[in-house]
Amino acid sequence: MAGLDKRVSSYAEALAGLEDNMTLLAGGFGLCGIPENLINAIQLRGPRQLTVVSNNCGVDGFGLWSLLQNQQIRKMVASYVGENSLFEQQMMSGELEVELTPQGTLAEKIRAGGAGIPAFYTATGYGTAIAEGKESRVFNNRHYILEQAITADFAIIKGWKADWYGNVIYRHTAQNFNPVMATAAKITVVEVEELVAPGELEPSQIHTPGIYVNRVIQGTFEKRIEKRTLRNGR
Repeated sequence: MAGLDKRVSSYAEALAGLEDNMTLLAGGFGLCGIPENLINAIQLRGPRQLTVVSNNCGVDGFGLWSLLQNQQIRKMVASYVGENSLFEQQMMSGELEVELTPQGTLAEKIRAGGAGIPAFYTATGYGTAIAEGKESRVFNNRHYILEQAITADFAIIKGWKADWYGNVIYRHTAQNFNPVMATAAKITVVEVEELVAPGELEPSQIHTPGIYVNRVIQGTFEKRIEKRTLRNGR
């Protein structure tokens, strides 16, 4: 990797510097748009006591679940437990520290972190367990609680296409949390389905500018479906 060229040739190189006790942002919603190969590479690399911020923690047998199984996650910041019995088990036993956060609040905490905003007020969660221990204020006769922004040491992101300079395009709903997470980490690593030469991406279609990306790698993906429902034929 030299100059503006962000390409790396191996997942070991992509994750260089990821160590114990770091905070990790992981893009995706359910299994849609998750950086599945980077997750697998983190399991093999073996860092422990991680704080992982993601909408959820994969499903039984796939995604971030593998890091739970390997006991690499100390704390999970997420919006819901989802289809993950191991997440539920570790949370209920106290083995895993969990900070459940309303989904919109989670997205805004990450966006604020990337924008350099340390905290913000939101009405979401006021009067519930979410607000316990948090500062509250009244604006225009409505109660709000103070939420602190989230930043991380690493962000692992899944894109559709990227060029060598790290400019990224996401595909449809696979965009989800990925763009905001790409802005909020010291080191952002993106894995994509297709890598193209600079100039091949239409500038108006780029979602994440390369200035936010440190490393980009091309991978192949299983794209597992979280839950499939079929209608019985007649």
